[in-house]
Amino acid sequence: MTRGCSSPRAREINPSNLRQKGFARLLEEARLPHISFHDLRHTCATLLLAQGTHPKYVQELLGHATIAITLDTYSHVIPGMGDQTARAMQDALSPVDDALT
Repeated sequence: MTRGCSSPRAREINPSNLRQKGFARLLEEARLPHISFHDLRHTCATLLLAQGTHPKYVQELLGHATIAITLDTYSHVIPGMGDQTARAMQDALSPVDDALT
């Protein structure tokens, strides 16, 4: 049991205590700036997607109901997304272009 983060009568970690006592103390001890506990979710998702992790895995990790929520929120950090889309369209249309020339 983590000291300072649990209720005296319960064995489960109290989320409020974890955020306000345990997490804040860890940030202070590590000499890191104050961030909200929720910011860790955004940081995690952003780092995973920037490294090429499939959005479906990130969606499941975050517990989003649909992949659309994940993509609507984080698509701007997916590397090469615009370039990849343009190449896919070019590849799809190149047989038509070849047939016309």
